[in-house]
Amino acid sequence: SGNYYNQGEIRKKELEQSCSLLGIPASHVTVIDHRDLPDNPGVEWDTQLLAAFVLKHIEANHINLVVTFDEGGVSGHANHISLYTALRYSIQHTSLSAWLIYCLLCPGCHVLVLESVNLFRKYLSILDVPISCLLPRDALFILTEEETEQAKRAMRCHHSQLLWFRHIYMLFSRYMVINSLRLL
Repeated sequence: SGNYYNQGEIRKKELEQSCSLLGIPASHVTVIDHRDLPDNPGVEWDTQLLAAFVLKHIEANHINLVVTFDEGGVSGHANHISLYTALRYSIQHTSLSAWLIYCLLCPGCHVLVLESVNLFRKYLSILDVPISCLLPRDALFILTEEETEQAKRAMRCHHSQLLWFRHIYMLFSRYMVINSLRLL
């Protein structure tokens, strides 16, 4: 629930505001507040518990595409890495009968993971486009200027998290302009 600094309620509202700006209604936002899944950059979440929550959400909403972090979590954040680990676990350890039911409910569901890049590339902004075009990936998204501005407005909704380094991130991070993904 984003309660690392006891700001859970504030951060929930900021998330809904950001999603609304991106065209995602509050009814499509699910916040999990579970004592075994604390918002803490140093805590790895329980893989099986998180996998159960994610699969339940995918099935309940008939989701056919999931985008998540890769094994580096983009910034090394343990909670981000836990999401990747849970989805990988779900794919590798789902029983055949559960997988068949899942495929009937959500046919063609794919998982894309956002590629973590080194610190140098992370802050190249638009200059990373040629590098990203040359490297192997399954999907590449290059935002227009208008889409980049919308992403920045959505980030600014998260007032409680806008520390000095996030302002630098919004100015120079490639992730505000370009995202390369691969299938899990």
